Amino acid sequence: MSDSTTTQPPSVGPTYDVVGIGNALVDVIAHASDDFLANHELVKGAMTLIETDRAVELYGALSGAVEMSGGSAANTMCGVASFKGRAAYIGKVDSDDLGLVFGHDMRAVGVAFRGGVTAQEVPTGRCVIVVTPDAERTMNTYLGVSSTLGVEDLDESVIAAGQVLYMEGYLFDREPAKAAFRRAAEVAHANGRTVSLTLSDSFCVDRHRADFRQLVAESVDLLFGNEDELLSLYELDDFDSAIAALRAECRIGVITRGPSGCVIVTADEVIEVPAVEVRKVVDTTGAGDLFAAGFLHGLTTGAELAECGRLGSIAAAEVISHVGPRPLVELHTLRSDA
Repeated sequence: MSDSTTTQPPSVGPTYDVVGIGNALVDVIAHASDDFLANHELVKGAMTLIETDRAVELYGALSGAVEMSGGSAANTMCGVASFKGRAAYIGKVDSDDLGLVFGHDMRAVGVAFRGGVTAQEVPTGRCVIVVTPDAERTMNTYLGVSSTLGVEDLDESVIAAGQVLYMEGYLFDREPAKAAFRRAAEVAHANGRTVSLTLSDSFCVDRHRADFRQLVAESVDLLFGNEDELLSLYELDDFDSAIAALRAECRIGVITRGPSGCVIVTADEVIEVPAVEVRKVVDTTGAGDLFAAGFLHGLTTGAELAECGRLGSIAAAEVISHVGPRPLVELHTLRSDA
């Protein structure tokens, strides 16, 4: 079990509340019917990795798409900034038009952006997100240069300056990225910081379960996931048994359960936090990302764990009430209204 309390305290206070590492993507979001999914052989609710030709095909088939900088951990950092937290983001883009747009978007909302080493002839990644009438989102992701992030792309001074390191499971697909995660965790712990990980998707867990389990057991202080991801991680069918396994390995676990809220666990307690009511669910894209933003903001400002969960629920409720994975209002303004 990771325990960052055994490391030496940092010599100076953190410059950032949260430093995120993940796939730097541009989101292309459009509404379409279930027939569209069937006609294009898309797996509803899944995140599917695609190649360039498939990305061009889907993009051309959609109409009325909205384009914006995205990526799971990038969305979370924008959420932290929306709470008036101090956030930085490390992700790899090319020096193409989409890469420039990505960096501009992040800095415009107050997130310090570190783009990694410029690639050669590999374009910036993008995610085609199809939202069906039931608000379910189906993601088809062309990772492009984002997936080539490695140890050489890390700004270790930024990681050392972050109170919490937040790592995105979607990036955990290639060996260079796995090495980068391990190195980033080492740097964070060496500076007395907290290391967190989001599992991102049960399909990610299925592909890399052994490596995820090792990372969680050895390097992670705070784990985010949903119920399906947790069950996949421990290859169990019973939620309570999976929670018990998580409590044995991680200092804090935060598991979301959709409309049922979330469960926060430590070695000493289990806290259930209800979801914030939403008048109408429009698009679930970014719900987990923004939940993590609210929780992390609470954690880095000294809130109790139950309050951290409440802030996460506030942020998730806001983002699923409209199209797009980022808040349309400043999240800090919602704290007293919930």
